[in-house]
Amino acid sequence: MKSVKEYLEYREFLRDFYEEKKLSALYFSYRYIGNKVGIDPSHLVKIFQKQRHIGSKSIETFIRFCGLQGTEAEYFDALVHFNKAKSDRDCKQFYEKLLSLKGVKKFVLEKGQYEYYSKWYYSAVLTLLDFYDFADDYKALASKLSPAITVSEAKKAISLLETLGLIEKKANNGYYLTNKIVSTGDHCRSIAVKTYQEETMRLALESVSRHASEKRNISTVTITLAESDLDEINQIIKNFRSTLLNVARDTKNPDKVYQLNVQLFPLTE
Repeated sequence: MKSVKEYLEYREFLRDFYEEKKLSALYFSYRYIGNKVGIDPSHLVKIFQKQRHIGSKSIETFIRFCGLQGTEAEYFDALVHFNKAKSDRDCKQFYEKLLSLKGVKKFVLEKGQYEYYSKWYYSAVLTLLDFYDFADDYKALASKLSPAITVSEAKKAISLLETLGLIEKKANNGYYLTNKIVSTGDHCRSIAVKTYQEETMRLALESVSRHASEKRNISTVTITLAESDLDEINQIIKNFRSTLLNVARDTKNPDKVYQLNVQLFPLTE
């Protein structure tokens, strides 16, 4: 079984731990675990299904039950608090602790990925390089974005993208993308991603006055739904995004970078 340090959701680790133990020990059941950690089996099922969290007092019990020691034990403790964090401050604090506990090699890589989502223009520059023939003219690159960024920001963007291996220099100058589609994945909850989303929503608001109406598509709709419809609505949104990504991937002659925000949130309790 892979190390707990490869997880960003402690309940997925517990589920995998359970499934692996179950293969070699038929007696290993929810009831068996519940008796060992002092949690009702029915509540334990909800924890494994991500409907509930374990209490802070149970963290040490689970650490002992799973045989975690040293930095793996520390990582599990921080992981529980990270998954339960309700404020951006706590989320950032525990996420950075998880990175540091992974060790120097992985920390350097993931810290860079963390930084990638801290500024909106990193992804904009990356996408722009798919068709823009950049030849170390940082002033021209900076002015290509809307709103324009500074030369130092453009230089930092290129440096970060190279470090992350998202772009590589061509033999005859310029750069090419190693991957056209970059995603956070389904489990990334870092404060950097939240900051990125906030920045792009701010840009959308500014676009109302910055760009002519024929160059943008900003629409809103207020609808009534049953909460039970939410899974279906989320799937529709996910399918729409996938379709759009496929269109972007297959575009023959791209000449502009666009930002699309899809926002669905409750207006009533």
